[in-house]
Amino acid sequence: MQKLTLPEKFKHILSEHAIKENPNESCAILYGKGEIVSDIFLARNIEESPVNFTISNEELLKAYSLAEEKKLDVIGIFHSHPQSKAYPSNTDKKFMESNPVIWVIYSGIDESFRAFYLDSEIIEIPIDFN
Repeated sequence: MQKLTLPEKFKHILSEHAIKENPNESCAILYGKGEIVSDIFLARNIEESPVNFTISNEELLKAYSLAEEKKLDVIGIFHSHPQSKAYPSNTDKKFMESNPVIWVIYSGIDESFRAFYLDSEIIEIPIDFN
């Protein structure tokens, strides 16, 4: 995996979603082909927590059904860290094992986006905003 392409319009929507959900973590599903995000599904954090997120089973089913309808793949998971840096927490690492896609994290502290995937260790990949 070389890089993730996240168009500016989706960057804006995701950052607005994170700001709106603050002080809780926000979350979303990223659709696309390969490493290019071509659509997003904004989800609700049913935990309503500033340090964890969970997407309901109903929303996950809806997100995956929409991916099929759009003939796109689920290529990533987005969530925010309202009060910390954009780096996977220990909880994130655990869930990255069972969700082997790109994880994009937004930091509410410095408004940065970073992308990661889990191989034998966490690997950061660059994001191309175009």
